[in-house]
Order: sequence, then structure tokens, then C-alpha cells
Amino acid sequence: MTVLHLADEGEAADFAAFLSRLLHYDRGAAVRLQAAGTALAVFGRPPSFEVLAIRAVRLAKPYEHGLDVTLDVTVSAGEILESIDESAATVVVPSAVTGPPWAGVLPPRGGWRPQAGLPAPDGLRAMVAAAVTEFRSRTEELAPERRTRAELDRIGREIWSRTVGDTHLPVRAVHAAQSLGFLRPATRTVGAPDETPLALVASGAWLRLRTPYGSIAVRRAGLGALDVSVR
Repeated sequence: MTVLHLADEGEAADFAAFLSRLLHYDRGAAVRLQAAGTALAVFGRPPSFEVLAIRAVRLAKPYEHGLDVTLDVTVSAGEILESIDESAATVVVPSAVTGPPWAGVLPPRGGWRPQAGLPAPDGLRAMVAAAVTEFRSRTEELAPERRTRAELDRIGREIWSRTVGDTHLPVRAVHAAQSLGFLRPATRTVGAPDETPLALVASGAWLRLRTPYGSIAVRRAGLGALDVSVR
């Protein structure tokens, strides 16, 4: 049995909240865990947004008994959520599951370069709100016979595939960050491993929206692009 000791109760609560949001979009969600030392990276893919969500979790110490050096496993999001003990700031890693295809293709570990043109957080939140309002307005204007799933999906793709400002980041990535709680104002002590300023970075075919609470990664050139990291 592998037991992870999280940095504190707040870290445990944030981890649980992230898993709960993933499960809201996919009750059968799986997450890939990668850890080394006192840093745990949690990868998930909410299907509604077609993005990869990454949450960094701070650990107080690597593992129970200190027997393992690294951890890399795909598990059920629901099972690991149930195993979190917030008061003790611990989580028991459940048995591995057969990972979905996305879990085998992750963004590269390094080589990230800053990208210009990203609006401020307030601007990003306003952009998402405007997109949601537009989607509701356009779908409500449809005649009943045209309000089909195909037409709703077409309108959604048109809106959420737009790019943010002068960047190549699709608006759906910002919507995902907002929906997963990554765009809320930072309140922790600056300097924690997952405390990074809001930024847009790129590496190979990947774009990554970094926030103090997590990251959203998207492929710029589709699934057939080169320069991926298969692990």
C-alpha cells in the first residue's frame, strides 16, 4: 500500500476539489500520477474541453516508509478521491487501472518558452463569461427543429475554438481553467511549488496555460503532430 503524505490539510482539500471537478465532467475519470521527491503531478482530461489538466500537489514527504523513489501510475479519480483523508493530509494510492489513450501522451517535461499576448486574469474570466453568454444566446435563438445536438456542437466548436488575443491558445482552454478552479485569485504563500504567475508557454506542439493552481495543456497541431512525449 502506497500512502502519500500531503503538505497540509489545505493541500489535501485542494486536491480533493480538483478530483471532484474532473468527476463532474466524467464520472469514470482516470488520472495519471507522477511523483518524485516531494512533488506530485496529477494529469486528467475533462472530455468536454478536449484539453489536458495538470495539478501540482505538494508532498510533506515522498512515501510511507520511504521505500519508493518515484511513482508513475494511472488510477481511478473516484477511488483516489475516496481515499483522501483531509484531516490527516494523507491519500492512499489505489490499484492501477488500464489507462485511457491520452494518459500515454503527455507534454514534455522541459523546453517551455514564454509566449506573449496573454490577457490578464480578469480579462480571461471576462472572455469566458462572454463566450458562455454568446453560446446561450445563439442556442436559445434556434428554432425548435434546429436545436439538435449536432447544431449545438457546431456552435460550441465555433466559439470555443477561437483563439485568445494574439495567441494560439483556444478559448476552450481558458474555459477549462475557469471550470476546474485554476483561475481563481491566488491566496497561498508565494513560493510553493505550484505557485507560479499566470503565463502562456510553449514547447514543441504543446501550449500550456499556467496558473497558480494548475495548468491546462493543449496540442497546437492536432493528434498527428510530432514532438510529443510518450511515457
